[in-house]
Amino acid sequence: MQKRIQFENQKKRDYTIYIDEFSPLYFDRKVAIITNPKVSGLHLERLLQKITAKERYIITVADGENYKNQQSVDFILENLFNHRFDRASLLIAFGGGVIGDMTGYVASIFQRGIAFMQVPTTLLSQVDASVGGKTGINNRFGKNLIGAFYQPDAVYIETDFLKTLPRREFGAGVAEMIKMAVTFDADFFHFLETADLNRKEDLSHAIAKSVETKARVVSEDEKEKGIRAVLNYGHTFAHVIENITGYSRYLHGEAVAIGMVMANALAVQLGLLDPEDAERIKALLQKYGLPVNFQVKDPDAFYDAFFLDKKTHNSTLKFILPKGIGGYEIVTTVERERVVALLREFDGDV
Repeated sequence: MQKRIQFENQKKRDYTIYIDEFSPLYFDRKVAIITNPKVSGLHLERLLQKITAKERYIITVADGENYKNQQSVDFILENLFNHRFDRASLLIAFGGGVIGDMTGYVASIFQRGIAFMQVPTTLLSQVDASVGGKTGINNRFGKNLIGAFYQPDAVYIETDFLKTLPRREFGAGVAEMIKMAVTFDADFFHFLETADLNRKEDLSHAIAKSVETKARVVSEDEKEKGIRAVLNYGHTFAHVIENITGYSRYLHGEAVAIGMVMANALAVQLGLLDPEDAERIKALLQKYGLPVNFQVKDPDAFYDAFFLDKKTHNSTLKFILPKGIGGYEIVTTVERERVVALLREFDGDV
């Protein structure tokens, strides 16, 4: 399935998202492809057949969330300066969400902003991280606390890159699809319940639906002042889980899956979600091998860690909760005691 989705925003920085429609490109300028050893070993030769440039460089950074940090950014910047890149140059992010986030961030700060493209190679980055312009890096205080909103010039999504994707990483991408379906589209949720995402047609349809949803939401609210915050369903809990496990135990989508289950438990308590629908969501997550529980050893410390997240404002916690399947509610009035009691119920037993 070939499809183009037009991303539009209020600043008129519009661009096209191409799905299985990657024609050869020529650039009359310097181009740097930012990637990691795993992706370059599997797919770089294919990408180089698509990209021709006046000068073309490959910058390889270490693989993994642990390397999404200032040291990696400095390494990329040093390469750009050494090769005398300028404001007319182009960066291409070729990898998963880590590569996309770092490349976008470097593009936003190098000489106060240069062009970049996204060529995502994981399902999670194809349906979520590559679209919408969020860039950033982690530090010891938390995830993505340093970054910028900076839109790419184009996004090229190729489902063939997913053929080499490990099952865990595939499931992590499905978690982000489920996230969008639960909060925005009950019909899409039903499709995911009945679809076989191992079939290319079903997978392409699900990617397109996810990207269309994300593009629509971000077009309305680029800087996350309103509806875009709903895309953080599951993330309030997930970012704490990632932080306290050192970004090494779970893939991002796996942490989001657990976070959704935690958010659902809170939504059930508040009367926003039927227990039966909470079970449907959990069953769909489990269908793709995603974790649905986590042992919270210290509920009070877990709760306090919420406030390190950039999504808190004036010491107010914001929970994105499903209102049925296909709806949402943003809640900021949940008492600490209620949340801590809920966290005590997560003892690691599935």
